Amino acid sequence: MKKIALGKQFISQNRYLFSCPICGEPFDQVIDFSLRCPNGHNFDLSKKGTLYFLNHQANNEYGEQMLQARQQILQAGLFDPIIDAINAHLTEEPETILDVGCGEGTPLAKLLTARKQTDVAVGFDISKAGINLATRYGAAAFFCVADLANLPFNNHVFSAVIDLFSPSAYAEFNRVIKPGGKLIKIIPNSDYLDELRTLLFGSDQANSVYSNQKVFDLFKHHYPGATAERLRYSFTIPDGLQQALMIMTPLHWGRNQNQAAEKLIKDLTAVTVDVTILVNQFN
Repeated sequence: MKKIALGKQFISQNRYLFSCPICGEPFDQVIDFSLRCPNGHNFDLSKKGTLYFLNHQANNEYGEQMLQARQQILQAGLFDPIIDAINAHLTEEPETILDVGCGEGTPLAKLLTARKQTDVAVGFDISKAGINLATRYGAAAFFCVADLANLPFNNHVFSAVIDLFSPSAYAEFNRVIKPGGKLIKIIPNSDYLDELRTLLFGSDQANSVYSNQKVFDLFKHHYPGATAERLRYSFTIPDGLQQALMIMTPLHWGRNQNQAAEKLIKDLTAVTVDVTILVNQFN
């Protein structure tokens, strides 16, 4: 089945998930390869079976080269323990999952493979290039281009919202999560990719030190009862993927980047992954 046909099948079966980002009304029709709301707003499936919900110009710094490098590294297992930890917080029953800022789709695809459930899953990102890459994973999940601040989804339709390293819009999350559902947010800690950071910036530059304390504090402000757990491990870089590791992260944009980094990166054999997993259970 072609990707556009798979996309039509998903939106036909799960139309209840989606609402019009222009007027806010739930979509009430699937006509040919389009979603249509009661006020006549149409959103057409692309040939890759995705929907483009943005009604403004996207400002995204993640180019295709960076996303392809990220896909290589994530397929090689960089986030596998994180994905296992996310799965441990989900139920053994089928979930309705929203992946916030899904990028090129690997974490969501791996999560669904690990779960072996009949989950309904949607990943969205502001990057069209990322969403196009995500469609390589077939029909396991549906992917779309959307605005975090104006989610094209109905109220209280997702049992789990996953936010892996992405910005948050807590009012929107509260709106789309079901009663009894969960918000799972993963933030990098100060030791995240520390070896790469040291390689690029040494120990005395502005980018040598990293903290997500403000992000942590804001989450806890919104959800005082949320749990927090730290996950820290070492990832062995597969031979030949050192360059991809450097390209996949915004660290390589740094103004004070070590000019010799491209040569030195070849000798990097492992990096530290250090994250906090924040979980809020909704009543």
